Amino acid sequence: MDGADIQKSVFEFIEGRFPDIQLAPEDDIFALGFVNSLFAMELVLFLENTFNFTIPNEALRLDNLRSVKAMTDLVHQYAQS
Repeated sequence: MDGADIQKSVFEFIEGRFPDIQLAPEDDIFALGFVNSLFAMELVLFLENTFNFTIPNEALRLDNLRSVKAMTDLVHQYAQS
């Protein structure tokens, strides 16, 4: 799966929960104030289940979940290896 497909899936997941949100790939979803720690865990589960990999403990940092771009990079780094 290429970066555009990963990014599209992540956008669709977030927009499914927050239909009125307009995000750019590098927008900090935590700074925007609509994402909390519970949703961060939902994002982790979504990424792992959708892209069939386990995020290593050392990569479970908010910085890796702050934006669609960061999540796309995370999937590329761990799901593609």
